[in-house]
Amino acid sequence: MYLKHFIAQNYRNLQQLDVVFDPNVNIFIGQNAQGKTNLLEAIYFLALTRSHRTSSDKELIAFDQDYANISGHVYKSQIDLSLRVLITKKGKKVWVNRIEQAKLSKYVGQLNAILFSPEDLDLIKGAPTQRRRFMDQEFGQINSEYLYFAGKYRQVLQQKNNYLKLLAKGQARDMMFLDVLSDQLAGVAAEVIVRRFKFLKYLDRYAQNAYEHISSSNEKLTLHYRPSVKEVTESDSVEEVYRKLLVNYQKNQKVELLKKTTLSGPHRDDIEFELDGKDAHLYGSQGQQRTIALSVKLAEIQLVHHLTAEYPLLLLDDVMSELDHDRQSALLNYIHGKTQTFITTTDLEGISWEIIKKPKVYRIKSGKIYLEEGKLNG
Repeated sequence: MYLKHFIAQNYRNLQQLDVVFDPNVNIFIGQNAQGKTNLLEAIYFLALTRSHRTSSDKELIAFDQDYANISGHVYKSQIDLSLRVLITKKGKKVWVNRIEQAKLSKYVGQLNAILFSPEDLDLIKGAPTQRRRFMDQEFGQINSEYLYFAGKYRQVLQQKNNYLKLLAKGQARDMMFLDVLSDQLAGVAAEVIVRRFKFLKYLDRYAQNAYEHISSSNEKLTLHYRPSVKEVTESDSVEEVYRKLLVNYQKNQKVELLKKTTLSGPHRDDIEFELDGKDAHLYGSQGQQRTIALSVKLAEIQLVHHLTAEYPLLLLDDVMSELDHDRQSALLNYIHGKTQTFITTTDLEGISWEIIKKPKVYRIKSGKIYLEEGKLNG
């Protein structure tokens, strides 16, 4: 899978961008605030219809403009696709091969992209919200059912929490309706949790292999899904998870009314990373934590390939300078020849480019892109 022709109009500072990418490696150099990250964000948005930097789509529209438009031509092993996303102040619309899609879930997954930024190096030591967002973004783009149930869960969760607040204020009194919302929430939550267990099991296997490849140690990396309802286990069916969650909601109803929020479910679950059985969040060094984060990103590439038979795009946003020489070399060796890769950097110095064969090098300045002839083409 690779993105050949890409157009961006009025997307942040990318006013009129029209570029043909190399199917292998594309490097973008430029100073800060010139548009490098905006470009990768726009490619990521074309794939997932969401930004990794903001939850407000309106922020993506250039100043004094009414819309932003991004489109691209994608080549897969079996089919060629024309994709388009239009962002307006009222919302967004999507097209596949010039046919408008009524639901985003019908669009997401046509193009797969894995983005790795310096913030992702904090995946292990960061807050649980970061790891939950990671699961929803990455699993959602490779499985339309997960995307649907994760979205439905957020919707019902908001309804329940709003009703808990109304009950606490005395503005509502129907406890039976709260039971109905808890029942609905448990049903959707069970669908999300079972799929998280499934995908994390695959990710665990690929991350172990990647960690062995990158690190020179004999430590074993393992990933565990940690549900907030302790009774839930990996071997449970959707029905069993549903029943356990419902019992938990009923048991904690008084506390939830007191706190005016739902205390358990996928929005409170977490991932635990272990090295030789020790929690890497608590006991791992910064170097170990960064190697784990890199391993997880590389594992995502293998997971997408396993589930779709296609390698995703890999977007490396100013992350090379954050890695030492050994990790740079391990990363470039691991992805070489597999994925179409987009790399942003402020300069070409100090990076192990010798592994990459004839990349296409561009310079970005003030939202405009220029091909740099002769760079790294030794």
